[in-house]
Amino acid sequence: MSKILFIKHINIEGPETLGVFFQEKGLDMQTIELSDGERLPEDLTGIQAVVSLGGPMNVYEEEKYPFLKKEDVFLKQVVSREIPFLGLCLGSQLLAKACGAKVEKSPQKEVGFLPVQLTELGQKDPLFSGINTTIDAFQWHEDMFQIPEGAQLLASSPACPHQAFKVGPYAYGLQFHVEITDKSIRDWSEAYFPKEDDVLKRKKEAMLKDYAQRKGIFDQVANQIYLNFLEMVNKRSEYLIAKMRAIKHMEKGYNFGGKPLKRDELYDR
Repeated sequence: MSKILFIKHINIEGPETLGVFFQEKGLDMQTIELSDGERLPEDLTGIQAVVSLGGPMNVYEEEKYPFLKKEDVFLKQVVSREIPFLGLCLGSQLLAKACGAKVEKSPQKEVGFLPVQLTELGQKDPLFSGINTTIDAFQWHEDMFQIPEGAQLLASSPACPHQAFKVGPYAYGLQFHVEITDKSIRDWSEAYFPKEDDVLKRKKEAMLKDYAQRKGIFDQVANQIYLNFLEMVNKRSEYLIAKMRAIKHMEKGYNFGGKPLKRDELYDR
């Protein structure tokens, strides 16, 4: 059975509303808890899509977090096989690194709700179909990916010029979060903010207030992105099913439209 694979780097940063969305669509899901020592699969057969979630670590902290090196190898295979991929925050940085780009300090650290502007390419990309050119995104990062060679920059902002990119036909990296809930804000604030800092305590409360005010539109945008991503996943699955049928016909010696089938074309992925 085909499944959606979630990669978690820390227990407090999960799929949240994205997981709920896939569950409501009746999709089979598996979550790999890397921080608990769970291993990424060696066989990618049956993996319909991969989502790499956030985390507080830097992509280069491979000695401290050995699973990052293994994920780098895994993501290279995902991109090579053209399996639909969505990287959120850390996940986007890991995608960029796997594709040969550097991850560096962002011009500004971003925490909270901040606008992100779709580029001209982003406005035309199917992932952002039906979405306004300005996205009210939730941010929590201090690093920024560079754009891999041959990739497309899809979104930007003054504080962090590289907010979203696409590599190949199905792999996306979003520096920002669309999956969060108020629980995410509480959990991350408690884990990542120094407890004695009164300014950051007020920052937490301000973010929770912002979330309550924005929740309706924020969730609507997130769900549209989820729908767009799922449509790409389904289209690829349909393509692969049709391809396998064509292979079986070819192996039986069938032709289509009087034109012989070419084995190299059918086995190109």
